[in-house]
Amino acid sequence: MERWYAVQVRTGREEAVLQLSKKMIDGSVLKECFIPYYERMKRYQGEWHKEQYILFPGYIFLVTEQVDELFWELKKVPGLTKILGDGMEFVPIKEEEKVILQKMGGSDHIAEMSKGYVIGDIVTVISGPMKEMKGKIKFIDRHKRLAVIEIEMFGRKTEVRLGLEIVMKLSADTRLLEDDYEKDTI
Repeated sequence: MERWYAVQVRTGREEAVLQLSKKMIDGSVLKECFIPYYERMKRYQGEWHKEQYILFPGYIFLVTEQVDELFWELKKVPGLTKILGDGMEFVPIKEEEKVILQKMGGSDHIAEMSKGYVIGDIVTVISGPMKEMKGKIKFIDRHKRLAVIEIEMFGRKTEVRLGLEIVMKLSADTRLLEDDYEKDTI
């Protein structure tokens, strides 16, 4: 059965370790190796630019059916800190965590920008990966077009940054027509 494993690496070396893993680990053992990214907008030179950032700094993800063989293959790869486990054996990420990663990033493992609006203190996400994450927004920075959400990952609650563009902000006493936007309040 194919399982996903999180491997800790030195922050800032994720891409280098990913490339080494793809090159050095036998393809029959390693089905996929990836880094989840998120998109966000950044303003420079007077314009907004879409950029990608690592969703979980310090981690890469490996997909395999043969975890014991993967362990020996990882010995060849410099820069790996450790594969997450319980001290006795390697523990794959939970199925719910895998589903969250798949919903957020799809097959490309890139969480696209979400769009939403604010009425009073209520944020309504109308498109993007955050649309499915009701009640998980902890903080929104409208100027940086960024949201911090809390999800269960690596067996603990983890705060993650995702791109969020607020396309409209209205006061609490303003009413929208139901046809204007989907109701999906977080």
